[in-house]
Amino acid sequence: MNIKKFVKQASVLTFTTAILLGGATQTFAKDKDSKSYNEDFGISHITRSDMLKFPEQQQSDQFKVPHFDKNTIKNIPSVDGLDVWDSWPLQNADGTVANYYGYQIVFALAGNPKVGSDTFIHVFYQKVGETSLDSWKHAGRVFKKDDHLIPNDLILNDQAEEWSGSATLTSDGEIRLFYTNRDSYAPESGHYGKQTLTTAQVNVSQPDYDTLKVDSIEDYKSIFDGDGKYYQTVQQGIESEGDNHTLRDPHYVEDNGHKYLVFEANTGTDVGYQGDDSLFNRAYYGHGNKFYKDEKNKLMQSPKKVDATLANGALGIIELNDDYTLKKIMKPLVASNTVTDEIERANIFKKDGKWYLFTDSRGSKMTIDGIGKKDIYMLGYVSDSLTGSYKPLNGSGLVLQMDLDQKDITWSYSHFAIPQTKGDNVVITSYMTNRGTFDDHHSTFAPSFLVKIKGSKTSVVKDSTLEQGQLTVEE
Repeated sequence: MNIKKFVKQASVLTFTTAILLGGATQTFAKDKDSKSYNEDFGISHITRSDMLKFPEQQQSDQFKVPHFDKNTIKNIPSVDGLDVWDSWPLQNADGTVANYYGYQIVFALAGNPKVGSDTFIHVFYQKVGETSLDSWKHAGRVFKKDDHLIPNDLILNDQAEEWSGSATLTSDGEIRLFYTNRDSYAPESGHYGKQTLTTAQVNVSQPDYDTLKVDSIEDYKSIFDGDGKYYQTVQQGIESEGDNHTLRDPHYVEDNGHKYLVFEANTGTDVGYQGDDSLFNRAYYGHGNKFYKDEKNKLMQSPKKVDATLANGALGIIELNDDYTLKKIMKPLVASNTVTDEIERANIFKKDGKWYLFTDSRGSKMTIDGIGKKDIYMLGYVSDSLTGSYKPLNGSGLVLQMDLDQKDITWSYSHFAIPQTKGDNVVITSYMTNRGTFDDHHSTFAPSFLVKIKGSKTSVVKDSTLEQGQLTVEE
């Protein structure tokens, strides 16, 4: 064999192969780059670059949920043996706590700690001026067992559980409740846990000086269960294995005489849907093209890639007619594509001419490096108008962080900001102790505390711990 000839031929072959492979690689890279696009769909986004600021920011006391002494935490005395978790006060149209004939009213999810499906809305009340946990009285469930069996409302007829919402004191002095009707999850019979925004007027009486009583329910009806284009429907949600469909937590707000609900959802097909292509949208990354390329390449190799393709959480908005029926479906205010599928407890109010939008989320549902499974967050955004665009508070959106073990008695979630009648401080309520964790400690109203809001900045007020379940403070 002519070794020189073989080496020469091999070299030519190797060089030719390198050119071909290089060309193929170059073409492949070009094809991958051709998938990239930059489309915000006319809505604001919780970007990956903003979320990556969290691990460093959350080390600051500015954002930390205060430490509480577990020995001081008590069950709610007026509910014997029940867990009580997500709660919301009866509010005026501006978000401040309503005075209902000398009482403050709170609606909350409550149920048997041993029965997960026992999830229904209960009513609590205390006299204005009282703040102690012992002063909260329990008026029982809002709805009777068969109240939801309304003729011609098939969605409401299928209700299995009652999930979170909001309540407003109308200009007529009536209590209008908004909440989430949750269908059962029984795929074998075509039920997939459908969530529907729902409303009713709650009629309350005062049989004696110290007691409030739910007398009756009227105008009970379904409002909205998704349209597919702006907000994912449950049928779309079951098309992808592992998808976390949400359409819940309606929060009522008014602006210029118009009525709205802001709520947790997932984006629909017309405003940036989930899927592999979403990983190539630069709008979801933020912070320039180099960051996009680096973060995208990292995400493509990450074990969180599949979760990122399914992540399309949203804070949605619809307009209501004066009779609280659906008037207009509007684009989401904020979306969290590729970041998380779940941004909960939508909360919004106007302060000093600006709109403040808050939401709760769990690190365990996120796809961001450096954010842990124990991390609990409240995020916040600010805008000059109700419909946006929204910018992240504190440069990233971080407002509160907590990372206790779920088996810690002082673990808390569902943080909710309540504006006060004056001043820059808002009261933060939440629930404490994870549901069904202990035999003797039940989920309960957490001690409230203060957060100061000034422009686009927030901070936890030092030494501001209040009573468990306290709603208001005097400035």
